[in-house]
Order: sequence, then C-alpha cells, then structure tokens
Amino acid sequence: MKTALVLFAEGSEELEAVTIVNILRRAGVTVTLAGLCEGALRGSRGITLQPDITLDAVLNDDFDMLVLPGGMPGTRHLQADARVIKLAQDMSKLGRYVTAICAAPMVLASAGVLDGKRATCYPTCLNEFPGVQLQTEAVVEDGKLITSRGPGTAMDFALTLAERLTGKARRDEVEAGLVR
Repeated sequence: MKTALVLFAEGSEELEAVTIVNILRRAGVTVTLAGLCEGALRGSRGITLQPDITLDAVLNDDFDMLVLPGGMPGTRHLQADARVIKLAQDMSKLGRYVTAICAAPMVLASAGVLDGKRATCYPTCLNEFPGVQLQTEAVVEDGKLITSRGPGTAMDFALTLAERLTGKARRDEVEAGLVR
C-alpha cells in the first residue's frame, strides 16, 4: 500500500490539508497527517485540526510522498523548520514524490528542490526564487515534483496525487464517487 505524509503547521490552510487527506484516503493511500508540534493546531482560517502524530515521531519512517499544504503563516512555519527542509531534500534525492500547494512551494524552493524545475504556486509566492520555471496551470508536474496554485485547485491537486500513487483507474473511481 502506498503512503503519504501530509504536514500541518499552525496557520496552514485547512481546506487544502483536509481535501488532500480525504481524497488520498478514499483512494486507499495510507495517509499520516503530522503536526510540527504536539497537540491540536489552528489553521489559517481559525479551524483547529488534530494531527494523527507529530513530525518527530515519523521522521525516520518511509513514505512514498510528502505533501505540504499552504496557507499563512503555516508556510512560513514549514519553511523555517530545518526538519521539513531536510525531509524535502532527502525525499527528492530518493526519487520520491515531493508535493506542495498554494504558498508551500516556497518551502520546496527554499530547500533547493525546485531549482531549474517547472512549478506553480499562489500568485507571487515564488517571485523571490528566480531558479524556478514558474507556470500558471492549476497543477504542474515536473518529474516527481508536483505543485498547485491554491485552495481552489485543492481537489485537482489531490486527485493528481491519488493518481500518481494508485493509478488512473482508482483516481477515476474516487472522482466519480465525489459527483464532480
């Protein structure tokens, strides 16, 4: 069974995090929602989420995919966390999926994994990273790097992640069940 690690920090975008976890679990992916710290965390819109576990508890575990939801100031918290930067670098070097939505591609750019790669993000979030080939599509894939624009693209992003981990047929089953 495929596995995904979704990180959540104080101030992360709840809509993105919940959509991603929900869609991946519907597809049969084993998803771990890990908080940067212990306990419930308040998202960017004031909704409190209780992660499954802390990042420290799973740092040495093996995952097929890393997923970073955006939102502010959650993205800045992810970006400032050396564990997150190293995790993104390590997973990229291992050829695993490294993915981010909204403002969170800034974390991947800070980690150096977007250098020379095509990516998208919430408007203006990657302007300070000239090495990124900025695109405007809702979801952009460059090898095993997958990025998306924002809350409005969360469903497309999550379905793309599900397809990469479980195949097109499973993605289509999940999407049909959503009555999109």
